[in-house]
Amino acid sequence: MYEITYLELEEKNEYEETIKKVLEKCYEQEGISQSKLIITVTLTTPKEIRKINNEYRKIDKETDVLSFPMFEKQELEKIIEDKDFQHEDVLGDIIISIQKVEEQANEYGHSFERELSYMLVHGFYHLMGYDHIIEEDKLIMREKEEIILDSLSITRD
Repeated sequence: MYEITYLELEEKNEYEETIKKVLEKCYEQEGISQSKLIITVTLTTPKEIRKINNEYRKIDKETDVLSFPMFEKQELEKIIEDKDFQHEDVLGDIIISIQKVEEQANEYGHSFERELSYMLVHGFYHLMGYDHIIEEDKLIMREKEEIILDSLSITRD
């Protein structure tokens, strides 16, 4: 279901526990718990995420989270609809800057767990083919994100 990689960062059980519960809930909510779709979660530093962002997106700046889906939305919908879960496939990669998570948790006045959870859910829905460029799509994506966070009782408080 997922693999965790640390890039220039110390491993922490706290991160792994949050990743496990959030991604399990995401898979359950989207009906893919029985699938062999794998997400690689990389936790890293602002410097490393900037390098990745520059290399793959030609954007030379730090960001909080990057997502690299392996399927188009329609392809993934067909796999889910057909329950074609026999083959192990990579759903995609989520890369998170832990320092940015800490900074944003402080900035927004909520917990580190809440911010990390949000980054995971946000990244997950990008892997599922959702986006937030158009306002209508943004509303759909935000609603899905909030359903996951609310069901886990991970609030902004």
